[in-house]
Amino acid sequence: MAIDHAQAGFVRRLDEHRGILFKVADAYCRNRADREDLVQDIVAQLWRAYRRFDDRKSFATWMYRVAVNVAISFYRSETRRMRNVVPGEPSIVETIAQPPTEEPDEGLALVRAFIERLDPLDRALMILYLDDNPYASIADILGISQTNVATKISRIKQRLKLEVATHQP
Repeated sequence: MAIDHAQAGFVRRLDEHRGILFKVADAYCRNRADREDLVQDIVAQLWRAYRRFDDRKSFATWMYRVAVNVAISFYRSETRRMRNVVPGEPSIVETIAQPPTEEPDEGLALVRAFIERLDPLDRALMILYLDDNPYASIADILGISQTNVATKISRIKQRLKLEVATHQP
């Protein structure tokens, strides 16, 4: 099966910016299977929307926007699904699916836990901010104003500082 020009361009761009997929999936999913499902959902949605991509715009910005929107929808549907699950020990599949981890830096673990507790929009905002995206790009991706981006980041930083201060020995 031959790959047409559009598919080749899509695959090339997707490969160049593949890190975005994993950053977004890592921020919204706790286990490997869910991350893999989310990445597949994002890629499928990117492909469906690719014909509407404007070459005059940044592919990375567009990709972030699609990925974040898919992740937020995935997170919300997963949250609804999890409300119906009886709490208990992780299943054998979930335990095996977890990649081996090194002992994380305590400060990094605290920041990651803080980000995981943020609402979906603020979580996306922090992913983009920590990835050194300019406020204009963050605003474009999330569909909010640059002033709103700056205000939200400032408030989140203040909350994080307060949380870190309360966890000091």
